[in-house]
Amino acid sequence: MSWFVLGGSLLVLLSSGAVLGAALGLTGFILLHFMAGGATSLAINASWNLLTDFTLSAVPLFIFLGDILLASGISTRVYNGLSPLFTRVPGQLLHTNIAVCTIFGAVSGSSTSTAAAIGSVGYPELSRRGYNPGMIVGTLAAGGTLGLLIPPSLALLIYGATQNVSIGKLFLAGILPGLLISLAFFGWIAYRSTHGSRVVPDESSHASKKIILKGLLEVWPLPILIFFVLGTIYLGIATPTEAAALGVVASLVLGFTWGELTLDKTWQAFCHASLMFGAIAMILIGTSILAQAVSLLGLPRDAVDAITGLGLNRYGVLLLVILVYLILGCFFDGISLLLMTLPITFPMVTSLGFDPVWFGIIVTLLMEIGMITPPVGLNLFVLASITENEVSLQEAARAALPYWVILLAAIALYTLFPGMITWVPDMLY
Repeated sequence: MSWFVLGGSLLVLLSSGAVLGAALGLTGFILLHFMAGGATSLAINASWNLLTDFTLSAVPLFIFLGDILLASGISTRVYNGLSPLFTRVPGQLLHTNIAVCTIFGAVSGSSTSTAAAIGSVGYPELSRRGYNPGMIVGTLAAGGTLGLLIPPSLALLIYGATQNVSIGKLFLAGILPGLLISLAFFGWIAYRSTHGSRVVPDESSHASKKIILKGLLEVWPLPILIFFVLGTIYLGIATPTEAAALGVVASLVLGFTWGELTLDKTWQAFCHASLMFGAIAMILIGTSILAQAVSLLGLPRDAVDAITGLGLNRYGVLLLVILVYLILGCFFDGISLLLMTLPITFPMVTSLGFDPVWFGIIVTLLMEIGMITPPVGLNLFVLASITENEVSLQEAARAALPYWVILLAAIALYTLFPGMITWVPDMLY
């Protein structure tokens, strides 16, 4: 009966056009009132505990950090500095999109911010040089997803804060998988550039070693920012919240001295970050209420018992969970999908013996897939907008398909060899 009320309430409320956070919260209230003997007061406690969580206060700071970098034009300098490095590689400047997204993701933490920042620089430049527009957008959409996985990841931060998993371990766990996926993207670009129809212009000029070295030296402030954000966490100097605050201060200093940041742009970045966090906070509150109800009624345990009755082993259950995420990823953005599903999937998967840090990386990869899956793939929408519809949403989705397959293959690989995720945090913690 509880499952019927849960599914029916969500279906009715979401179909009515209600805001996702409100739909989740109201569903939680309905379950608490009608199925848990009127225990609606627990919703207040759950919301209060969430909003007073010190770790969660890092979320608005990381959002603000990403918006500062976007507003300051630092992405342009980084892009121009790294471009000469790839002029001798098959695929040439298409690799720059992945490389800069990887580095930018190490300070931004947001997929859409990364895609927007690098896309606004990379697409006009590469399009002018004669690169295939679809291929450009595909690399930018895929590269943008790395902002969700490579620390400091907003998704991993929210996952850790809401599920009481070590954020330091999650950040460490995301490094190796993120870098391996970046290398896989590089490999596909190199292969596609030498096989099939022409996607790269015939450029005979190659940057000299001197120009390459000069370009690398121009991005010297970025490692400093990465240290403030990540190094302080890994060395035990700062908590994630303190590191986020240090990152904001460092990004402001770099923005005003090295970038093109102004007071007006800073205020616009602050307003945008505030609105974005307000939307996320609404979902967080709704999720906390629903999670309280779901936990109180024991629904995850019932789900495990029901699935176990089908004769599936734990990998069969995991496959069902992955299929659910892939389907829901077609209709919900990454953070919303994460918050909406964790109250049920996290206790279900961990009760089967899967490592919570490992599962955090797998869920984040599934969110990455959703970011380039139509009809709600946010990275595709952002980049189609940047191209001013020179590349349609459908063309962008087709261009991103190979990277979609790579991400799915990565999930299979990390499931077969979970140590690829847990090795680094287990060694250092």
